[in-house]
Amino acid sequence: MSETMTDEQTPANGHDDNDEDFDIPETPEEGGDPEMEALRAQIAEMKEQMLRVAAEAENTKRRTEREANDARAYAIQKFARDLLGAADNLSRATAHAPKDSEDQVVKNFVVGVEMTEKELQQAFERNGLKRVEPARGDKFDPHFHQAVMEQPADDVAPGSVIQTMQAGYELFGRIVRPAMVVVAAKGG
Repeated sequence: MSETMTDEQTPANGHDDNDEDFDIPETPEEGGDPEMEALRAQIAEMKEQMLRVAAEAENTKRRTEREANDARAYAIQKFARDLLGAADNLSRATAHAPKDSEDQVVKNFVVGVEMTEKELQQAFERNGLKRVEPARGDKFDPHFHQAVMEQPADDVAPGSVIQTMQAGYELFGRIVRPAMVVVAAKGG
């Protein structure tokens, strides 16, 4: 008897060699062969295990990408915080600079300091560092503001900002330094 197979025949294991689905087909006529049931259970268990491992690998990949993106986004946070003192000093210098001086050297110096402050603020903006400077009457937000003083005020609602004493800064939504503000006292 010849062991050659025709196109209609399948190998002795019941699967075509080109069949990419490795599931053992369930056929009702097999009648509950315990060995076959054990194999099916083992296959189901291995599929479940494979899906769990694949899901865990995908979660690890996403977490790693998110952490790498955060690290890139917030890498300048410490450097920016260190520069905030210089930005504050430039702001104070321009606020108190003599605007009506007749001396051309003083005028040029003031213009130079103003240009330097503007360029520093533009560099902050280009790198995602934004100034937080609430206006008078804005609602106090403890996530972005630090109340340093409370004063009575008739023209703003209680709990609102009266004055910004020092601008704050945020980097991509994360506070680097809160704005230091004076808040309207609550009625009493």
